[in-house]
Amino acid sequence: MSQTQSKDEDDGSDGDYESLPPHVSVATHMTAGAVAGILEHTVMYPVDSVKTRMQSLQPDPNAQYKGVYEALKRIIRTEGIFRPLRGLNITMLGAGPAHALYFACYERAKRSLSDVIQNGGNSHIANGIAGSVATVLHDAVMNPAEVIKQRMQMYNSPYRGLWDCVQTVTRTEGMGAFYRSYSTQLTMNIPFQAVHFITYELMQEQLNPHRHYHPGSHILSGAAAGAVSAAITTPLDVCKTLLNTQENVGTQLHEHQRPPIRNG
Repeated sequence: MSQTQSKDEDDGSDGDYESLPPHVSVATHMTAGAVAGILEHTVMYPVDSVKTRMQSLQPDPNAQYKGVYEALKRIIRTEGIFRPLRGLNITMLGAGPAHALYFACYERAKRSLSDVIQNGGNSHIANGIAGSVATVLHDAVMNPAEVIKQRMQMYNSPYRGLWDCVQTVTRTEGMGAFYRSYSTQLTMNIPFQAVHFITYELMQEQLNPHRHYHPGSHILSGAAAGAVSAAITTPLDVCKTLLNTQENVGTQLHEHQRPPIRNG
């Protein structure tokens, strides 16, 4: 009897291992989300730098790349080993609070909606709605950081550093420049998160229906969910990059026009 009870307890713990216990505080969800967000952005940052340059509308001839690997090699060879990490500091500063709000809101909303829609059970609709609502808060915090990050990632970026970028953009374009792409970001991220969570949960139900500890199913489910979501929303991601970095064109034109004006 004791063995049976122990087995049941093990099964129950396996079934709940993906989530934090229901009684944990909001601060715990926020801390876990902040750590996860910072790690995610840090690990993928060099690839993100390449993506920003490849999405540029009129890239410099020296910044035209055939692929990610070739781009990283050339950036490191011609601009230095730390160039793919330029702008990582503002990303970490933004990702921490943005992901903290995201995961705290997502967990609360998912639980509340699941209680209403499916009497406490897992609901794909609840997962999608919760992810969409959480994205609104996440992007409100992350959008200014995205603007600064992408401008610092561009080839021949005119900014000396984080604070110089903030001051220059605020002085020349106003605070609105930090939210110029907010509507596009939401239009991209809301369907991205909804599709991501729904795809992930569907994959998990097929690969790991009893929710036992099985890293392989998480890796495969997460990879599939990310690939499907990215494929759907990449065109909007290009639009977001163009909105965030369009000032570069204006700055270059302005700088080319200034010498004749002064010499005249």
